[in-house]
Amino acid sequence: MKYLRKRNKPKRVKSQIPFRLNFLFLVVFLLFAALLGQLAYLQIVHGTKFESEVSSTDTKTETKSVQRGMIYDSTGKALVSNSASRAITYTKPLTVTATQMYRIANDLVKYVSIDTSNITPANEADYYLALPAHLTSVQKKIPGYAKLSTSVLYQREVAYVKAKRLANGLSDKQKEAAIVYSKMNGAYSLSTVYLKYADVSDTEMAKVGENLSLMPGIKIGTSWSRSYPNGDSVKSVIGTVTSRSQGLPSDEINSLLAQGYSRDDSVGSSYIESQYENVLKGTKSITTLETQNDKITKEIKTYGGKKGDNVVLTINSEFQNKVQDIMKSSVESVAGSNPYLPGAYAVVMNPNTGAIYALAGVNRNLQTGKISENALGAINQTYVMGSVVKGATVMGALLSNVITPSSSTLTDKPIKLQATATKSSWFNNTGSADVALTASDALMVSSNSYMMQLAMLEGGFKYSDNAALSLPTSIFSKLRGYFNQFGLGVKTGIDIPGEATGFEGPSNQSSIGKALDLSFGNYDSYTTIQLAQYMSTVANGGYRLQPHILQSIRGTNKDGTLGAVKYEFTPNVLNVVSATDSQWNVVKTGFWNVVHGSSSLRTGSALANVKPSVVAKTGTAQTFHGSTETETLSAVSYAPAKNPQVVVAIAFPGMAGETTSKINSQAVSQIYSAYWKYVESSDGHQ
Repeated sequence: MKYLRKRNKPKRVKSQIPFRLNFLFLVVFLLFAALLGQLAYLQIVHGTKFESEVSSTDTKTETKSVQRGMIYDSTGKALVSNSASRAITYTKPLTVTATQMYRIANDLVKYVSIDTSNITPANEADYYLALPAHLTSVQKKIPGYAKLSTSVLYQREVAYVKAKRLANGLSDKQKEAAIVYSKMNGAYSLSTVYLKYADVSDTEMAKVGENLSLMPGIKIGTSWSRSYPNGDSVKSVIGTVTSRSQGLPSDEINSLLAQGYSRDDSVGSSYIESQYENVLKGTKSITTLETQNDKITKEIKTYGGKKGDNVVLTINSEFQNKVQDIMKSSVESVAGSNPYLPGAYAVVMNPNTGAIYALAGVNRNLQTGKISENALGAINQTYVMGSVVKGATVMGALLSNVITPSSSTLTDKPIKLQATATKSSWFNNTGSADVALTASDALMVSSNSYMMQLAMLEGGFKYSDNAALSLPTSIFSKLRGYFNQFGLGVKTGIDIPGEATGFEGPSNQSSIGKALDLSFGNYDSYTTIQLAQYMSTVANGGYRLQPHILQSIRGTNKDGTLGAVKYEFTPNVLNVVSATDSQWNVVKTGFWNVVHGSSSLRTGSALANVKPSVVAKTGTAQTFHGSTETETLSAVSYAPAKNPQVVVAIAFPGMAGETTSKINSQAVSQIYSAYWKYVESSDGHQ
């Protein structure tokens, strides 16, 4: 019997897969549970905290000044440019303590020298109080300090330090640190102030650069200041900018801060620099700052800034210098015999565009005799100018129809009115030279009598010897209305701040006799620029143009030269004197005859040899210095006669009474000679 071998069945091995899956599921479950727990922890326990941190993240901007635009004359010569200098600046963080700024200030003065000539007791007191121990000690001395407002407490703290002289023992370096601290403390968050902007040496730059990381907020930069490469002869016209030590003008500080200026920014403070500030200042560079929890986390320069545009003036600097020299030498030449001469002024203008070629003047100190530049006196000093205004008087009479171009003859004779001193022309004081004059003739010989008779006719008064003057007070406004049309007695509109209007005498009935003085230029006062606008209106046939010193605004090329024209001034007509050609011919013929007429009484014969030919009207006004009689010598003119290209107006106030000087005509002659040499050729003109 065969026995069959019994086979052993293989043992079953229990599978590990389910166990591993279960373990993995357990781990995943635990991780999810931990994550959910952490989320719950963050959301519930610290949710408010993290929400606050997120909300504290912010984006702010930091701005920095750029190079100011330059100023050029009409030929492209730089009158005002910029000088770059190395500077050390401080950008104030979002949060910084007084103690931290105190430490930085002390560190900085280890490496640089700071001028302390302008340090104030308040600077020293602020520096002293920056140390917490000092501040606490001082506060304890102030009764009820805990109840005081911050501003009141600060004032009392500073007052206490000053009174007790607690800061008097500062060393030289501590005083330097006090200046630095004052500037840092006065800055707004993220604003940049200049700590030193002149005479920063190579050594100072190197040492500060090596230690920037130890002085948060301190940076090395560039500062710009104005320079005058061709001299400062027109500086009084151009004006000035504030220095960084001066900062923003106190009377404009709030409005300028609102426009984005910093407290120590340079800004145009007078005349052209001020008038065209928005053009010259440029646009500041912008850096975007990302902050979190009051700390800067990222800086991105989003805009590099743009240099200010350039201003080109109508002034020819070489000619301007020459006219200025003429006025100075003219005053010097007559000062000895004219002790009350306060100066002299001249304006040279294009009668077809209003462009100012030269604006010159000097001031003379009556006590010391010292002569100084005062070009702006041509627009802000007013004087009774005399007979130069008679062209406006004649035109007013023509427009009022009291005379006509074909019927204008009146007899020059002394005007004798009841209870009034006799008034007469310079050549006919006694009546022995009574003469019939047309309007043009009256201008030629400068007849006062003729002008007074015109005023009486316009006022409806028929003159007879010894009659009582009966005129309505409206005669003042009537005469002045015609004068105003020419620019006399109103602002000319010149684009320089500070222009004067002039002065009007009383216009009541008790002063009615003064209306006669007004008619021949011996009552109201005017500026020299008004005389120039008046004569330009005559020269161009009735268009009162705005005088302007701006020619154009231009950009800057990459090489720093003048760039493309962005704006060009176009002639601006303020009003038109609506007269006929025949009416204009009356005035222009009279002015021509002033210089070139056949009468020996003509008043402008000294200009007869000037070429090209000049048309003019001179003036002599009777004035007083105290009780001493003086005179204003004036002149208005244009040339050439047939195609006027240039007007010259001039005034010498305070000359000696009854002077025989021809200084006004002499100066006019010299100015024309300079004009045809430096500004325009006389070729083709007669």
